[in-house]
Amino acid sequence: MMATFLALLTQILHAALILAAAPLVVGGVRWVKARLLGRRGPHPLQPLRDLLKLLRKRPVLADGSSVVTRATPYVALAATLLAALLVPGFAQGMALAPVADLILIAGLLALARMALALAGHDAGTAFGGLGAAREMTFAAFAEPALLASVLVLAVLAGSSNLDAIAALFREGSLGIRVSLLFVLMALMAVALAENARVPVDNPATHLELTMVHEAMLLEASGRHLALWEAQAALKLTVWLALLAAIFLPFGAAPAGAGPIGWVVGLVLWGAKMALLAVALAVFETAIAKMRVFRVPEFLGAALLLALLAAALVFITTGLA
Repeated sequence: MMATFLALLTQILHAALILAAAPLVVGGVRWVKARLLGRRGPHPLQPLRDLLKLLRKRPVLADGSSVVTRATPYVALAATLLAALLVPGFAQGMALAPVADLILIAGLLALARMALALAGHDAGTAFGGLGAAREMTFAAFAEPALLASVLVLAVLAGSSNLDAIAALFREGSLGIRVSLLFVLMALMAVALAENARVPVDNPATHLELTMVHEAMLLEASGRHLALWEAQAALKLTVWLALLAAIFLPFGAAPAGAGPIGWVVGLVLWGAKMALLAVALAVFETAIAKMRVFRVPEFLGAALLLALLAAALVFITTGLA
């Protein structure tokens, strides 16, 4: 009974922490990028202030929009939030750990992407449709790479459960494998595409001919825009937490460790998230955005790496 209560309590704390961390992660990345470019930059809490300001405003809807425009922000945010609850954070063995399946997480993120594309199309504008078409084109390359990477991890761990995979990495049972390096590179490329980051997209640009994610949100305003911005920040946090859970699994406290263990796990989880956020900022500062027509090649390389990893795993484990 006590174990169930502690697992539920850690799940609630995890939900609160990841919601609080989402705007801070986005703000931190922007601040670090500005510092690296020699600018003062906005305050790390500026995204949170913007969200609170937008939530107080009423949305202005396009004349041709339907209920899709009104419903999709809530669908996307709910799907991303559920995915965030399934990804381990400062603790392991939380209440939703038994259903924290990587395939389910990928499906929830795909649902959020589909909602965003529908919102871009529903407004009936040229740029919204263009951004949605580009988004789904990129998804056609990113999704197979993600699923192939999940397949590799599932074969090595004997399960697609994220907690089980993280436990094997934590124990060092999988050792050092070239296939895992390929999976890491593929997942990083997919994460950049999923979150519309450089070099796939530039979240700071408003040049219509190169926009992907922002083009679908040109008609969003008020609380609808706040929900979309919150969903984007939460999705970035989910991806960073996912990479940390798999490839930096140390420091996660058991759900029954108690407050002291939770605090230690929280500090280490915060350090890992900060490290990944800074690494993202440095990476985006060091490279330039690629042309839109080069993105399928970039994601195709990620798919190739994931397939090579799968081939290596099948050969070395005797499943081929």
